[in-house]
Amino acid sequence: MSTTPGPLDVTFTGPIGIEIKGDLWSCVEVPDSVELFGTGKAIKVVGEVDDEPVSLALMPTGSGGHMLSISAKLRKKLGKNVGDDVTVHLSERLT
Repeated sequence: MSTTPGPLDVTFTGPIGIEIKGDLWSCVEVPDSVELFGTGKAIKVVGEVDDEPVSLALMPTGSGGHMLSISAKLRKKLGKNVGDDVTVHLSERLT
């Protein structure tokens, strides 16, 4: 568990697309995130999505986990769309 800022080494693969209150958001769910980070609140992290460097906030899903937003700009750069899998590597927790 990483409850304080510092290095991480977490890798997972998941589809882009999470249903939130009936809408499909272009996000990837972080598996077991509350257990991993010790909180259900937003967390700033550094890492990579399909080897593309990112620095962003993991947002609460509202159902007890976290999600990582995959912007239209990043999806275009990766050549990915909602429904496609991406591999995420989280290397540092900033908050």
